Amino acid sequence: MIDLSTHYLGMTLNTPLVPSASPLSQEISSIRRLEDAGASAVVLYSLFEEQLRQESYELDHHLRAGTESFTEATSFFPELHEFHLGSEGYLNHIRQAKESVNVPIIASLNGTTVGGWIDYAKQIQQAGADALECNIYWIVTDPAVTSSQVEQQYVDIVAAVKSAISIPVAVKISPFFSNLANMAQRLDGAGADGIVMFNRFYQPDINLTDMEVTPNVLLSTAQALRLPLTWVGILYARVRASLAATGGIHEPEDVIKLLMAGANVTMVCSTLLRNGISHLRYLEQGMREWMESHEYESVRQMQGSMSQLKCSDPSAFERAQYMRAVKSVQHVTVTGRESWRLMTDGS
Repeated sequence: MIDLSTHYLGMTLNTPLVPSASPLSQEISSIRRLEDAGASAVVLYSLFEEQLRQESYELDHHLRAGTESFTEATSFFPELHEFHLGSEGYLNHIRQAKESVNVPIIASLNGTTVGGWIDYAKQIQQAGADALECNIYWIVTDPAVTSSQVEQQYVDIVAAVKSAISIPVAVKISPFFSNLANMAQRLDGAGADGIVMFNRFYQPDINLTDMEVTPNVLLSTAQALRLPLTWVGILYARVRASLAATGGIHEPEDVIKLLMAGANVTMVCSTLLRNGISHLRYLEQGMREWMESHEYESVRQMQGSMSQLKCSDPSAFERAQYMRAVKSVQHVTVTGRESWRLMTDGS
């Protein structure tokens, strides 16, 4: 019998298939469907600190509007710190999810201040989440901020959250560090129980009709797989933290590749939004069939077998492979048109 179980953030999961933070987790009914389709854990949609602050400002404005005319009117309203506002809805969602399904519920938090990270992390733990994913989404535009300051901010956030709560903490990062391997080790040293690779930054577009800058959300494609595949393979066994891969995972073979590179779990989103929640069953069945045909008995048997540490050609994960790939492209002329043909090593 094929054993698909894996370990992530100190938890034993039935399979490596984990739906990542997305609108699919906004309804309890959808979370139940994810479990029924084979999700081994569910990452909830993100709680954004700046959104909660905006709600707080708006509530403050409406509560206090006109009270300057009647001094005693202010006594009718509780202080704003007694309200949880949007966070209370998120916390209730955690509680309801825990009551409704048997798989681990991983909350996702996107903070803007260290105090906010700590405060909301504590509330999330108290609500019953099995783990917390710190979704650090920060695009630095101030040229006076140095790379070392940016990196230290990440480390400080992880250390602060870890010191405040006892449930496992994963950190979802971007690939945009000058030395990602060093950054991963620093996050590991700060106490991160897991590293999720990678956060996708959504670039804006320009609407030429309305002359406005607009948000533009694009689902991932198969090509996105290469980035997490590269870094999971490099970081495997070099950090204590669990490794989660996300981005470009659409087919069972994608899951297999990432597990062989060293991932503990593979997080899926775009393919479920495109193909429906039932696509999880397709991924799991495809994994089983591939493992059976290749005589693998368990996920653990595969994990890390094609990582940089165990690969017969370790340089394949680094610049040497880049040089080989570039040299393998032969420029040819066909019927007056230029085209590119990717040549194999034996061509």
